[in-house]
Amino acid sequence: MPKVLCLIGMVLAILVFLIFLADLVFGLSGMLDYAPLRGANYIMDIVFMLSSGALIYLAYATFREQK
Repeated sequence: MPKVLCLIGMVLAILVFLIFLADLVFGLSGMLDYAPLRGANYIMDIVFMLSSGALIYLAYATFREQK
């Protein structure tokens, strides 16, 4: 069961990372119609990307330690 929870956490963190990455890329390129959050705040995008990246690392490290 702990391995499944690690995988779920990793998948959700990857999805959050991709959503905020898409918002940042589309917002900076001027295509606000395609940005998921309409390019609301670029600092928020960066902070959430860093946070989800840390969660991805922690979930992966914990997954590797499980037996």
